[in-house]
Amino acid sequence: MRKPPLHISFLNSFRGIFLMITTERNFQIELFAFFINLFLIFYLQLSALDTVFILIVSFGVLSAEIFNTAIEKICDLIQPEFDKRIGFIKDIAAGAVILMSLLSIAIGILVYWKYIF
Repeated sequence: MRKPPLHISFLNSFRGIFLMITTERNFQIELFAFFINLFLIFYLQLSALDTVFILIVSFGVLSAEIFNTAIEKICDLIQPEFDKRIGFIKDIAAGAVILMSLLSIAIGILVYWKYIF
């Protein structure tokens, strides 16, 4: 199978992000949190290093959610009926999102604390 041209690959990637935005509630919530962070970065005038920390964990949460959704969709395709083994796989993938979210909260507290208090 031939690879599509580079611009088509980019279009497919952006279509994937658009599908996440339009169909996945958790991604929408996390995207809202990302925009709050962008606002706070400019409003509080974060240093370059603090901005990098916030952006890394923000994109980490969004990426983890994308991977989690991909795993869930594959599992649903392979086994549409309830299967506790598939449930185990889905729970593990969701656990990765929670871990990344907890890290982002911890970093957010550490970074924003000095600007707010």
